[in-house]
Amino acid sequence: MTSKVEFHFDFGSPNTYYCHRVIPEIEQRTGASFEYVPILLGGVFKATNNKSPMEAFAGIKNKSEYNALETQRFIKKHNLSKFMFNPNFPVNTLHIMRGAVFAIDQGIGKEYIEAMYQCMWEKGLNMADAEVIRQALTAANLPADELLAGSVEPEVKQKLIANTEASVNRGTFGSPTFYVGEEIFFGKDRLREVEEEIVVQLARS
Repeated sequence: MTSKVEFHFDFGSPNTYYCHRVIPEIEQRTGASFEYVPILLGGVFKATNNKSPMEAFAGIKNKSEYNALETQRFIKKHNLSKFMFNPNFPVNTLHIMRGAVFAIDQGIGKEYIEAMYQCMWEKGLNMADAEVIRQALTAANLPADELLAGSVEPEVKQKLIANTEASVNRGTFGSPTFYVGEEIFFGKDRLREVEEEIVVQLARS
């Protein structure tokens, strides 16, 4: 069996949505199971002095246009027809990332993560709004009251902070970031390399 495969994510990044949609294909081909690790991208940026692509590419002639072109190519290649750019972007994802930590601990992480990604990048909802979050959870047949209460528990808040700090200490500077064993890969454009590394490690085991 391959070493642990981890996906360090924040719902606020559309690139993590793209990866979320492609990951099942990789799991099916390789037999590996990706562990979703919630991190807070704002905390990563602060710790590493990184900036979002929108900020980093500002003022660089042709770079933003090329990035948009590559994104459209990725969407077309993987038939991500349900994607829509969230009109509320950038969205403060602190509450729903804490919710992800709690949901995973409660054994409903898969269902919660799928629901939040749909809301963020297919329905274009303002997922910083507590009432919108409640309605979204209810619509997804998830225990809204339990999840909302759990997301504000001190140990859940601390776990998200700890996840973020540990991720940065391993080498993370943005999201999506992947770890296959101890090998790090950054960005949706490295999914092929992620899959290749999984296969290599499987062959060694």
